[in-house]
Amino acid sequence: MIKNNFLIYFIVYFFIINSLNSQSISLEDIFVTYKFYPAVLKDFYHLKDGETYALLEGNEINIYDYKKGKKIKTLFNASDFNLGKIDEFIISPDESKILILTNTEKIYRYSKKSICYLFDLKENKLTKVRNEHIQEPSFSPNSSFISYVYENNIYVYNIKNKEEYTVTLDGKKNYIINGIPDWVYEEEFSFSKAYEWSYDSRYIAYLCFNEENVKEFTIQYYKDLYPEEYKYKYPKAGEKNSIVTLKIYDLFTKKTLNIKLDNDEDYYIPRIYWANKSNILYAFKLNRLQNELKIFAINAENENVQIIYYEKSNTYIELPEILFSKDDKYLFITSDKDGYNHIYMYETNGNFVKQITKGEYDVTKINSFDEEEQKIFYTSTELGSIYRNLFVYDIKYEKKLCLTPEKGYNNSSFTIGNKYFINEFSKINKPPVYTLYDKNGKKIRDILSNVDLEIKIKESEFSDIEFFLFKINDTLDLNGLIVKPRNFDINKKYPVLFYVYGGPGHQEVLDQWDYFKLWFQYLVSKDIVVVSIDNRGTGGKGSYFKKCTYRQLGNLESEDQIYVAKNLINIFPFIDTSKIGIYGWSFGGYLSLLCLAKGATTFKYAIAVAPVTNWRFYDTIYTERYNDLPQNNPSGYDNNSPINLVKKIKGKLLLIHGTADDNVHFQNSLEFIKKLVEHNKYFTCMFYPNSNHGIYTGKNTRFHLFNLISNFIFDNSF
Repeated sequence: MIKNNFLIYFIVYFFIINSLNSQSISLEDIFVTYKFYPAVLKDFYHLKDGETYALLEGNEINIYDYKKGKKIKTLFNASDFNLGKIDEFIISPDESKILILTNTEKIYRYSKKSICYLFDLKENKLTKVRNEHIQEPSFSPNSSFISYVYENNIYVYNIKNKEEYTVTLDGKKNYIINGIPDWVYEEEFSFSKAYEWSYDSRYIAYLCFNEENVKEFTIQYYKDLYPEEYKYKYPKAGEKNSIVTLKIYDLFTKKTLNIKLDNDEDYYIPRIYWANKSNILYAFKLNRLQNELKIFAINAENENVQIIYYEKSNTYIELPEILFSKDDKYLFITSDKDGYNHIYMYETNGNFVKQITKGEYDVTKINSFDEEEQKIFYTSTELGSIYRNLFVYDIKYEKKLCLTPEKGYNNSSFTIGNKYFINEFSKINKPPVYTLYDKNGKKIRDILSNVDLEIKIKESEFSDIEFFLFKINDTLDLNGLIVKPRNFDINKKYPVLFYVYGGPGHQEVLDQWDYFKLWFQYLVSKDIVVVSIDNRGTGGKGSYFKKCTYRQLGNLESEDQIYVAKNLINIFPFIDTSKIGIYGWSFGGYLSLLCLAKGATTFKYAIAVAPVTNWRFYDTIYTERYNDLPQNNPSGYDNNSPINLVKKIKGKLLLIHGTADDNVHFQNSLEFIKKLVEHNKYFTCMFYPNSNHGIYTGKNTRFHLFNLISNFIFDNSF
């Protein structure tokens, strides 16, 4: 009898220990220890010999050989100069000097300021460029000067004589900005540097933003006894934008040219590029509604201005991919004017040459162009809308080849001279692998494999994330993914969480490793099924699928989410339709609120993080691109703004926002709460002091946030 009890205890103990050892994941693993975070190849710099690259490793900058992967030498070691952490480095065009960026402080989404040092490789000497933090430091093409922006003015530092002089003098906070974009340009056109050197280092072209008539927005930071106010210019939909002008500064004459593009004033200049071998500047210009795109060629020597490209759309034009050949003969540009995003070839004088790609797929990136062999490398969805694969097109022989044929997500970076490319490949259930290939797609060697992480994942018995298609009708199907509990029982009914983003051109359903989706593993370990659907308006399926939401932002997107939630049981009979929740962040938070209101009998609860609640509160460039001006389309703004649909809400709500969100203002949640109270709707809310749109500020903030969200899901699912 004693032996039998001992055997029972041993068996129970064995199963408990085995169960503990095979636990899939905890919130601490994801947001505290980052146990499953992959190794990544970043901060590498292609060198001009085409055979080597520089890599930031800890506080060393080292040179490696592409083919052998062998470390050749150390370019810079911060410890030799008692320097702190290296955040970034920039190598001069002649590779004789390095800019070392330290003590970096983030400003907005892309912008930052750093203490910058100049390191001379020949003299082994380190010099501070300026005592203060500066923005966007850059070498001139001849490696003789360093340019940067400080307090909204552009400066040039002469390396040889160590003298500094100003390019602009009128920069002033919340009034005039030179060489860097204003807030809305940075956020919506995705860049933080608004100046460029000409090829011969004579000219600096830059954008100047006059914000005088743009209304200010105030954010309060709660740090001391009294709050600190931060004011910046934020143009909300329908309001006045900055007046942007294009200027060219001549370093020889010290004169500034004011370049006039057409006669209208309300427009955007989202990109500028210098030609590779001449003093021709190319400038993109979009009208306020963003349905007309012009590319201008400006001769800096005689100020001649010529339009070389024009495109008009019935909806909107998003910034295209563009690449200029190194010999300045051709430009390659993407457009969705035939229904899908494809590459078109032009001479730089504006003459059309040919359409490079054709078919029912989208080109998502122009990677490189080989002038000698007349081959263009690009990434597209040709193998399926959830994949990204690298192709090469031979212009001379009109032949195409897929260089990365395995289905998944490929991100390729070509070396100088196009001899090799480094490819980052991942799948939704497989962390990234970095591999070196030659330009013909022949594998040379693995650079970084994440084998250890794959072993951890296997040992933790993660559930596979599965893809599926949901058919709305005979002509429309939506990409979806589903994650089922590890010990899935087909005869059991499971509560479901819809994870949604759903914004214009975005895709959540991609065969790509996404660290955030590890949170799904935590949810399914608690018997929650997770589903994500890419509704109409998202990317990868051509222009009609993406642009059918134009001027009715949120309408079709919410219809699709609600329809799938109602009918998901038809393909997944284990779904408990009485326990469906929806969660999203930013546009996803907006869509979650909209679905809770419009799908009041479908969704039991919603979690909205940093949501837009009224499209009239959001910025000009994004909102007007997809919804027209509010003056022209009031119903498009109001009919699908959650703030106007509060009375329809029946389910539970968790509303979350960072109080210092410079992107989707805290105002959105506060105004929404007013309406909730007015209609006697009960809800739960959480606000993170001094946190921006990403809600990272403060120790353990992300862990606290997802613990809160997860517990709300559990409380409303069982």
